[in-house]
Amino acid sequence: MRHRKKGTILGREKAPREALLRNLAASIILHEKVKTTEAKAKAVKPLVEKAITSGKSQTLASRRKLLSFFYTDHAVNKIFDVLAARYENRPGGYTRIIKLGHRKNDGADIVQIELV
Repeated sequence: MRHRKKGTILGREKAPREALLRNLAASIILHEKVKTTEAKAKAVKPLVEKAITSGKSQTLASRRKLLSFFYTDHAVNKIFDVLAARYENRPGGYTRIIKLGHRKNDGADIVQIELV
């Protein structure tokens, strides 16, 4: 039984699931909007929110924390250079999820997650 187990599994083992979420979070930050399934969007939303909030502090410790999370430094540079200034006065809620419909093949709910 999965009593008191947080988080979604997304049909993957731990390492592939973490890699998927890290890559998806980097894509959202770099491209500012991504089409994906609803379950993946809901799973990655807190990661993107926490990354942007961490980047707003503009400290070396927060930069190193983000560099340890993302695979490349392109997303970290965009957070520190562009997004931190854009969301300086916003207390949270940097992303929105817009429902687009169902995928034709398997009927999965497709959404677009984007930065506000």
